[in-house]
Amino acid sequence: MYCCPACCDAIARIKGGPDAPQVSGEVRFYQECGNVLLVAELSGMPTGGESAFFALHIHDGDSCGGEDFGRTGGHYNPHGAAHPDHAGDLPPLLRFCDRAFLAVRTDRFCVKDVVGKTVVIYAGADDFRSQPAGNAGKKIACGVICRK
Repeated sequence: MYCCPACCDAIARIKGGPDAPQVSGEVRFYQECGNVLLVAELSGMPTGGESAFFALHIHDGDSCGGEDFGRTGGHYNPHGAAHPDHAGDLPPLLRFCDRAFLAVRTDRFCVKDVVGKTVVIYAGADDFRSQPAGNAGKKIACGVICRK
């Protein structure tokens, strides 16, 4: 995939919802030649669950509003791929104490393609099998991707 080198960086400021109001942080997007570097830094991650892993996805919606983040829409999937090959499917976050950090490169989208969409964090791990979204549980935090 070729992306214009003039594409702007973007950021999603993450805020927790009713089930995890303490979650906060940022997901930053850096356009590189032919790929995007995504860096997530979060604090206040829930510590009392079955797993220290939390699914992280980009969704089609343009708002974190609605009950249980209902306006985030479905996974960002412009090519109609099966899960976990949606463009918005990302590796899981791994919590240590109450923090999580992830840095990953992807060639599934350009920064300009995801500006205005949402980043969603789920209460559990993505099983990488279940359709359409990985059976990761409730949405617990969200942020809208904006140009920096």
